Amino acid sequence: MALLLCYDSMSLVLLLQEPETNFNDLGKLLLAGVAAALVFAIFFTVVRLRLREKKPQTSSFLSIGSARDKE
Repeated sequence: MALLLCYDSMSLVLLLQEPETNFNDLGKLLLAGVAAALVFAIFFTVVRLRLREKKPQTSSFLSIGSARDKE
């Protein structure tokens, strides 16, 4: 996953460093930017989900009844 992200970012940098950029090349730049954004979003979501699995969220539910009332 990280290798794919590095490859996309390097290709984007190479496209940006071209001396002549006309309107035909802007489509390639836009496509590379969208691809890089998608890769980043997927990577961020996977990392966030893995962190959530390791530490489950605590419940924000508070009960005002006593344990006797439940019996």
